[in-house]
Amino acid sequence: MRRSEMITSAQPGTQERVGLLAATEPLCEIHDVALLDLDGVCFAGNARIAHAADSVNGARSAGMRMSFVTNNASRTPQAVADKLADNGIQASPAEVFSAAMDGAALLAEHVPAGATVLVVGGDGVREALIDQGYQVTDTAEHRPAAVVQGWDPGVDWALLSEALYAISQGALHVATNLDSTLPTERGFALGNGSLVAAVVNATGVQPLAGGKPTPGIYQRALARAGGSRPLAVGDRLNTDLVGARTAGFPGLHVLTGVSRARDVILAGPHERPSYLHTDLRGLTEPHPAPHAVEIEGATWWQVSQQRARVVGGRLELDGSGLLTEPGAVRLDAYRALVAAAWDHADTTSGDSLQVPELDVLAP
Repeated sequence: MRRSEMITSAQPGTQERVGLLAATEPLCEIHDVALLDLDGVCFAGNARIAHAADSVNGARSAGMRMSFVTNNASRTPQAVADKLADNGIQASPAEVFSAAMDGAALLAEHVPAGATVLVVGGDGVREALIDQGYQVTDTAEHRPAAVVQGWDPGVDWALLSEALYAISQGALHVATNLDSTLPTERGFALGNGSLVAAVVNATGVQPLAGGKPTPGIYQRALARAGGSRPLAVGDRLNTDLVGARTAGFPGLHVLTGVSRARDVILAGPHERPSYLHTDLRGLTEPHPAPHAVEIEGATWWQVSQQRARVVGGRLELDGSGLLTEPGAVRLDAYRALVAAAWDHADTTSGDSLQVPELDVLAP
């Protein structure tokens, strides 16, 4: 087997299905650039995430380049690097690529440098636009050529109204990202997409959108970082992993943020990760291959010594029986369950899968 190889159960002449990748060497030795999400991956709000610093720093020591790719448009690259340092993770501002920077790059494809742009956002958006060569303003009275909108706690009714005035006068509307929610220590708060929706509701004009899950942010981040074998790393299926799939990059999903094990098991092909781990130790470890095996006429999916299959719309783990209640499973058992569930979804119609909430325990 090659050191990184797709494992599927597709028969010759059928369309290949989207399954897990296997890696016989640590991912940091196979992929030359990690495109790392921040909140939920490298840190959790104001809290540290176990194993994040040691894993990122260890992957860097092994020769892997780092690009910190975030949909948070409020922070400047220096502020991001400082927060990473506070969490024990080595980083420089040059390694940061934010949705604000992506929005500014997207704007440059439509509006020439030197134009005046209304900033609906904070320092992250403002700095990204200035670095791209634009003049910035906070009022529609300056007749801006464009409005760039990114999340910031300082965005209020007055600033959203300035966006409405400018767009109504013909300004181009660019959103740094369209996340409807933003995870906080208290739960989910309003994200940039929800504030963008308020402006769209008033103007009737759909914006150009950057950030995840659009592929451009990953492609631009990779171009900035260099390298040719990228790995996208994230916690949120509908942004980080959809973006990776759309860009054509393999993705590593970790369970330290938004999307849980049950979400991954039930993921559709467009949002499936290529690799699975509980946390960023997945960067510095091999990933065993899932294999379909026949036992007494039944097909099981095996990862290392763990086997799983689907029976009557339920997942079964060999040695544990049908999974009908919330519980905990080992990492390789989780991978086997995912392989079985995805194969079931890709080969069976009209048979929905019932999956309890699962905690995953790493070795």
